[in-house]
Amino acid sequence: MTQRQLGTILITGATGGIGNALALHYAKPGVYLLLHGRNADALKALADNCQAQGADVSTLVMDLRDIPALQQWLAEITVTRLPDLVIANAGININNGINRRGETWQDIEALLDLNVKSTFALVNGLIPAMRKRGSGQLALISSLAAFYGLPITPSYCASKAAIKAYGEALRGWLARDGIHVNVVMPGYIKSGMCDAMPGPKPFLMMPDKAARIIATGLARNQARISFPFPLNLGTWLLAVLPAALSLKIVRLLNYGG
Repeated sequence: MTQRQLGTILITGATGGIGNALALHYAKPGVYLLLHGRNADALKALADNCQAQGADVSTLVMDLRDIPALQQWLAEITVTRLPDLVIANAGININNGINRRGETWQDIEALLDLNVKSTFALVNGLIPAMRKRGSGQLALISSLAAFYGLPITPSYCASKAAIKAYGEALRGWLARDGIHVNVVMPGYIKSGMCDAMPGPKPFLMMPDKAARIIATGLARNQARISFPFPLNLGTWLLAVLPAALSLKIVRLLNYGG
């Protein structure tokens, strides 16, 4: 599937760093963008910029944790305008906080509801129509944090590991139906959420560069789009090294929480 074949693109979390950059990357004549976000003003500004580049745009302001409302909306668009590409990007991050206070259950539940449950519901609501049509592409935004659980952000890492495993499983299941599934695993991308994360941020990348890498990988139907390379290799090694050694490394790098 090439970018020229993409007529309708759905992006959740479009007002975040990566979502915003991807919307602007794909915005051009002949492309219809379905953009979701929770910040109405930021979403409108993004829609205006995308329309200025020639794209047709519709927006949705919704808390994706409202699963019944999400499912109702998905039922509508599967009839009116089934996307060719879906980028499941919405997500939040939490951490253990200062003085190792730990994550609250309220924060953990909110994170899992958005990062995991809403993503699963989004994909699950679109798969039947895509299978019937015989085509589609699902891009699930995970993270390099999915490779190894950092003590400073346990719930976030767990949520991204769930997205990684879910996407990998779906890719194997849906391949014969003509549906591409891609797991996107970025490192640190400049954004408000990234700025709020504790710990060092090696190889920090600007969103527009990340969007180009992601779009190229999606056009090639790469199973895993993980970057940047040095951090990709490092986080992968943490997953395969002996656990005691990996823990020592993350503590030395100030990710020990």
